[in-house]
Amino acid sequence: MIIFNPDLKSFYSTKINDDNVVSGFCTREAGDALRPEVVIDYLNEMQINHKKIIVPEQIHSVNVAYIIASNPANIENIADTDGIITRESNVVLTVRTADCLPVVFCDKQSGVIGISHQGWRGSLKKMVKIMVEKMTDVGSRKEDIVVAMGPSIGQCCYDVDDDRYINFMEELNGYSKKIFVMRHGKRYLDLPLLNYLLLLEAGISKENIDFFPFCTNCDSERFFSLRRDGKKNLQEMLSYVVQY
Repeated sequence: MIIFNPDLKSFYSTKINDDNVVSGFCTREAGDALRPEVVIDYLNEMQINHKKIIVPEQIHSVNVAYIIASNPANIENIADTDGIITRESNVVLTVRTADCLPVVFCDKQSGVIGISHQGWRGSLKKMVKIMVEKMTDVGSRKEDIVVAMGPSIGQCCYDVDDDRYINFMEELNGYSKKIFVMRHGKRYLDLPLLNYLLLLEAGISKENIDFFPFCTNCDSERFFSLRRDGKKNLQEMLSYVVQY
């Protein structure tokens, strides 16, 4: 279940958070995560203890980095990366989104956690499947991986042009009837549903997947949205996971 914690200004999954793992999908109230000082201030204010913050560059790739906290800097920027996993404790893994989909991964049996950022490009390239594969490469079992999908633009608002539709037809034709709907002559993509289907394809049990029920473009009070606000006014929301 996805629950809102007003004190932390974020939503979280009851499937993931406990005494040893803390994660959150922040609202716009937490500030613009594009600014490193905002991220640091938020984590300190919310008393989310950490020895390091990991910030991927996010280039709409399917590159995944395995983090070993050897760099002494408080913030470590990871170039050319949209997914990060670790076994380290007290290391906050982060992504930033404003319509794209943030996804948190957690395997409490092996102690592997992860987070990834995927818009249409990463989803087309099956980023969530790659995250699952990378976690199993370092010791996770698929049956132990729990996943929470955060706030993103919904099918209600995400219309796509013909070129993008053709890209999906070429790569993911088996899902096309499920993830697209026609309304008033436009095609709308269900980004969360696509990633849910990809997680099932990756071997994650549906009982181990948590959904986020809101659309970032619709809900201007709680979320930033690139589509609604435009590039000139772009701000992004923080999503994070850390284990102790």
